Order: sequence, then structure tokens, then C-alpha cells
Amino acid sequence: MKIIGECNIQYALHPESLEYCIIEVNARLSRSSALASKATGYPLAFVAAKLCLGLPLTDIQNAVTKKTQACFEPSLDYIVTKVPRWDMGKFQGVNTEIGSAMKSVGEVMGIGRTVEESFQKALRMVDPAIKGFQPRFAVFKNMDALKKELQTPTDRRVYAIAQALHDKSLTVDEIHDLTKIDHWFLRRCENIVKTWHSMEKYSLDDLPIHLLIEAKKNGYSDVQIAQILKGKPSEDDVRNKRKKLGVTPFTKQIDTLAAEFPADTNYLYMTYNGSEHDVEPADSGVIVLGSGCYRIGSSIEFDWCGVSAIRALRHMGYKSTMINYNPETVSTDYDECDRLYFEELSRERVLDVYDRDKSQGVVVSVGGQIPNGLALPLDKAGVKILGTPASMIDNAEDRKKFSNALDEIGVQQPRWRELISTDSALDFAAHVGYPGSSSHLPCNY
Repeated sequence: MKIIGECNIQYALHPESLEYCIIEVNARLSRSSALASKATGYPLAFVAAKLCLGLPLTDIQNAVTKKTQACFEPSLDYIVTKVPRWDMGKFQGVNTEIGSAMKSVGEVMGIGRTVEESFQKALRMVDPAIKGFQPRFAVFKNMDALKKELQTPTDRRVYAIAQALHDKSLTVDEIHDLTKIDHWFLRRCENIVKTWHSMEKYSLDDLPIHLLIEAKKNGYSDVQIAQILKGKPSEDDVRNKRKKLGVTPFTKQIDTLAAEFPADTNYLYMTYNGSEHDVEPADSGVIVLGSGCYRIGSSIEFDWCGVSAIRALRHMGYKSTMINYNPETVSTDYDECDRLYFEELSRERVLDVYDRDKSQGVVVSVGGQIPNGLALPLDKAGVKILGTPASMIDNAEDRKKFSNALDEIGVQQPRWRELISTDSALDFAAHVGYPGSSSHLPCNY
């Protein structure tokens, strides 16, 4: 095609042979290019621009590794899992089927040493409400509904696979026949579920250490483990138990040089599939929490805030650490901060980084809803929150507390109610009326 530089190609692969065809070719850079660059530590856009200017690969230095030319192929010792975020539930009547057309509004990049680990990480990154690879929706109430969901690619099919494996209602071969997903990937999913079933037999007190390690290596969070075990211990109970046993994650570099050259990069991730740390603890510095993946109502404006915070910290002489997992953003560029953790924005992972690097504090106020939601849990865990106190953030976030504060100081506010059913919504609407109607009641004082 005589394309110099880079292009994106969509392939369709026949499920039962090696036959394939090209669906679409775009000779441009996009968010897929950004993900490929950050997954491989290879600056695609930079190299493509130089190639277009007529420079050969042998004359272009890899700006990330600073030790190899652009002709040196990246060699990886880790797994990257990309999961898109679909916000289809926010639109009425939208077709939820997924094909070759772009429908996702954002994407995440989970990094680990096994598919199981990076996959569970990535699923949690898409939405904090998702705990991992486990049944999520209660809509597949019978076998027909479950099979229909498996046959047609939608934004919920992965949870249908999880339900089929958890309930043991379908075998891997039967799921393959319905989905045409390769056996290799389905077996990885089955491995995750087998660990779940093994843990169900134990309480926290009698959970074997080898099973705890297996769970962490397969990407299980402390919250998930607490949910699975008998007696339903708390997340802190699980965390304290595993730390007491010495089961903690290792900090690894995104090394794309296959150990042929010393890796010198601040791209970091945490994994339980290791035996040593690649870098020493940072010993101080300030952590800035990013905004996570793009979604409707939360996009690049929060990343601008995060990057501005990093630059301000560095200008003031502080070491800066960014925790984020969105490959589309400037905050996850290799040259923006002193340490970049491509990691989950969860209480568990922030505490892991905070404790290991002996951080001076955490900035939660520049990343939008996800970091704001972590303010109170982190504060209760003893993390030093920089800026607005966690209790004040909670007062502004919690509608009831905010409403009570307005009442105390005599500020008017519209009538409102927390609704949990259609009947309560209709009842409230009948009392306050609709915009433009004459049945509006006065504000509360």
C-alpha cells in the first residue's frame, strides 16, 4: 500500500482456520496507536513522523529506551490486556451489538505477568463497580437468555461467560461453539474461576498460603477474596493477613529490551507473578491520582488537571508519581512524571504504592469522580490526603450531607429526593411537578 510511517488495520480471522481478511485500513494515528506505543514502550507517532521526513529506522533513536534505534524490535516480558468501555446504557434504544464499527467511548490498559492477572485488572479499571471476572448482571435468568447473550457479541458477553463458568452450566467447548472465542482464552478464564471455587471452601483463618498466592497471581483483589471466603471478612482483614504472610506485590518496569540492555524507564506496574522488585522504593514524593478511562461526562479536562498538578509539583521541587491506566492521555506519557504506575485506581493498589514508596501524600482532587470516591477510604486507612480534607470532600459528594449543610446555613435548594423505585419517582414528580407546569412547589429552606 506504500504507506510510510504507520497505519491501523482491522483484521477478521476465521474461527476454524488461519484464513483472514482485512476489513479496514486507516493511515493515521489514533488511540489504538497510543495504546500500542505505551504497551510496547515504542514511540510509534514519533518514529512515524521521522520516517515521513525521510530518515531510516537505523538513524532514529527510541526516545523511550534511549539506548536502541527504532529498528530494534520491542521484546516483552509482560502481558497487556485492553478492554474498551461502552457507555451504551446511557442511551435509550441503542443497539448493544458490537462489530467492527467504533462504539466505545474509552479504553483501559491492564498490565500483568499472566493473562488472568492483567484481564482481571483491566475489567476493574473499566468501572470501579466491577470487581473482576465474575457474574455481574442478573439478566441471564435461564439457559436460553444465557446462550443468546453468548452467541451475539455485546458489551455484556464477558459477564455471560463468567456466569456460565461460575454456574458450571456450560463447558468451555460449549462456550467456544457459541462464541467462537479461541479455546486458549477460555481456558484462561476457566483458571480464574477454578481459583474462586477452591477458595469458597475456606475461611480467612484456614485459607492456605499457596491458595492466597494463587488468587493474587490470577488477579484477585482483596475485595474479591473477602467476598468469596466463608465468614465474609473485610477487605482490611484480607490485606492484613496477606501482609503478615509476606504476600505483597512486586514493582516491575515495563522492560522492552529483553534484558539485552539495562532498562532505564519510569514505566512501572505491580504484579504478584515475580520474585524481586525492579526498582528501589522512591522514598518520598507526592502521588497524583489520574482520572481513569474516558467516559461520557468525564474526559480530557480531568487529565489536563492531573498533568498540571504533576508539572506544578515538579516545578516546586517535589518528586511526582502518577497512578493511571488510560493509554490515551498525556498523564501516562513517559516524560511527564518521575514515576508512572500503570495501575488500578483502587484503595488496595494506592495503598500498595503509598506504603512501598513512603509517599509524602496523595492528591485526589484533580482526577474527577474516581479519585474523589477514594478520598474517604484512603483517609481512614491513614493516607495523608493533600488539599481539601477527605471529610469535606465527602460532605460535598454525599447529597444528604450537602443538603443538610445548606439547611443549616439557610441556603435555598431545590426539592429533591433519593429514589429507589419507579413508584417513588412518580410520587415525587406528582408533588413537585414538571418544568413549565404550574404545580411547582417552593424551595426548601
